[in-house]
Amino acid sequence: METEPRRMGKIIQTKQFMKYIIILGDGMADYPLESLGNKTPLQAANKPNIDKLAAMGKTGKFITVPADMPPGSEIANMAVLGYDVKKVYQGRGVLEAASMGVEIEPGDLAMRCNIICIENDKIKNHSAGHISNEEAHEIIMDLKKEFDTDTIKFYPGVSYRHLLVIKNGKNDFDCTPPHDVPGTPFKNVMVKPKGAKSEIAELLNNLIIKSQEFLKNHPVNIKRIEKGKDPANSIWPWSPGNKPEMQTLQELYGIKGAVISAVDLLYGIGKYAGMTGIKVPGSTGLYDTNYEGKAKAALEALKDHDLVYLHIEASDEAGHEGNEVLKTKTIEYLDNRVVKYLLEETKKMTEPVALAILPDHPTPCALKTHTHDPVPFVIYRPGEKPDSVMVYDEESTKNGEFGIIKGDEFIKALLGK
Repeated sequence: METEPRRMGKIIQTKQFMKYIIILGDGMADYPLESLGNKTPLQAANKPNIDKLAAMGKTGKFITVPADMPPGSEIANMAVLGYDVKKVYQGRGVLEAASMGVEIEPGDLAMRCNIICIENDKIKNHSAGHISNEEAHEIIMDLKKEFDTDTIKFYPGVSYRHLLVIKNGKNDFDCTPPHDVPGTPFKNVMVKPKGAKSEIAELLNNLIIKSQEFLKNHPVNIKRIEKGKDPANSIWPWSPGNKPEMQTLQELYGIKGAVISAVDLLYGIGKYAGMTGIKVPGSTGLYDTNYEGKAKAALEALKDHDLVYLHIEASDEAGHEGNEVLKTKTIEYLDNRVVKYLLEETKKMTEPVALAILPDHPTPCALKTHTHDPVPFVIYRPGEKPDSVMVYDEESTKNGEFGIIKGDEFIKALLGK
């Protein structure tokens, strides 16, 4: 085929281009559960459309997080997009800062700042009971008034996810993600210096304790307790880093991308990757998110983008809650309300559309946190012969044609590189 159109009598011969949609079901992969008949949520779910995609495409397992790095969504999603995470990863905070429009100067240390629920001196959950945006915003703005200085700056985000920036802060300490340690005494997992001493670690631990005193009788929390909800009674900073240096997808692969999500992290990755951030009303990051709106937005974005990264958070949050019934339901919602629509509508398009589906990492309900296990994936490229796998889950994809892949092998397989 020619790269440029060439007239042959009345026929114009052109190169056939392909478009791409990555459907990212955050944390979908899991372990077999006795309550589900020793099946994983993916195996237990009624998902005919996802299974149809598996039967149409080629499958395998993808190591999204190197064994010596934490299995966070920030690392895993950058890996799905083909980035060398060991070179570009600088922490979650700087990515979310980019999404929020917060300019990080050289030397600034940015970190995610959750507002969490502590009960009986133990971390009850990482999300303050999935606090609403309105309640969380009020709390963060009051924390700003109380604790902001020339050095310390709080910035409001979405629900429990916020940002803390320390001017000229030295990254000489270790933090524990709160979603990794539910049920743990909070004092056991506070910020720890990497060496003998860290002034920033001391500062952050003081902030945690002071925030607990400040939030104990906050009006938002008094109302939440009266309604039987978890209070947002502590801050929890984690995943610090400086501004990363990343090439765009255009520079790496010659494609124009868009990202659709409910969380700042993905838009931050997208900004550094040169992707258009598309926000859909009703996107919550939970089981009640606007699945249909996201699917329609993805299809609309294909008109002027080569690749759309459609991120659905719901299964991950259900995994963190240890709720296998809800997690199974979120997979069924993804199947019936997103994948079905995209399969039907992309068939009608004049340009072929490749579809891929995968999680970024497992979030097993039994553990309530992320793991390093390879994730199952499907890549369907129109016109290519499928492999023998007929259903999509953790076990079946072990027999897929791709085997086990890592690094940039997934994105290159999707793009046909």
